[in-house]
Amino acid sequence: MRHTRTVLSAALGIGLVAALGAGPANAATVNSPTVAPASSPTGHAAYAGSSEDAKATKAFFDAVLKSVAEKRAANPGAQAVTVVYSTSNAPSFRSQIAQSTSIWNSSVSNVKLQEGSGADFSYREGNDPRGSYASTDGHGRGYIFLDYRQNQQYNSTRVTAHETGHVLGLPDHYSGPCSELMSGGGPGTSCQNATPDANERARVNQLWANGLAAAIASVS
Repeated sequence: MRHTRTVLSAALGIGLVAALGAGPANAATVNSPTVAPASSPTGHAAYAGSSEDAKATKAFFDAVLKSVAEKRAANPGAQAVTVVYSTSNAPSFRSQIAQSTSIWNSSVSNVKLQEGSGADFSYREGNDPRGSYASTDGHGRGYIFLDYRQNQQYNSTRVTAHETGHVLGLPDHYSGPCSELMSGGGPGTSCQNATPDANERARVNQLWANGLAAAIASVS
């Protein structure tokens, strides 16, 4: 990624972006891509990570955390930590986004994802040879980009839930098994699992139970 990233100073250091692949995905799983990628001779967008990707994903998570922390500081009596998102720029993926956020909301207890105004981050859609990823717009606003072709090649709900895992602070772990959501495309296109495993659920709960307090202190 070549545009400038703004790395915000939240307390948690998380890394690695999911780089994946491009033509609209209207179902949870689409097996026949209609657009061939210009730079993928194998026909499958690869999952890969780099130090630049890591910086982009950390900037994304920091931006989300800072936005949530500012709201919490303004309303310290709120009972739950809620992360608000917008799907206005990803209309083709509303179903997958709803499924993935429902999966996460039923999997963890210390943070909830909710669609609404005043979003902490947004979803976007389009074509990108890098595939799907989490990043910032250079102005401290986080977004998840969902690539059409990747979502045709891989289970689209898994792709969306995986990227949403970055919202909650999880890094990529491509060498993991299909049962591990953050293994992304590592297990191959046959992997249909869109649910985080026990370790991933525990890690998210830990991050949002302990890390948010420090983040709130930094903006108070």
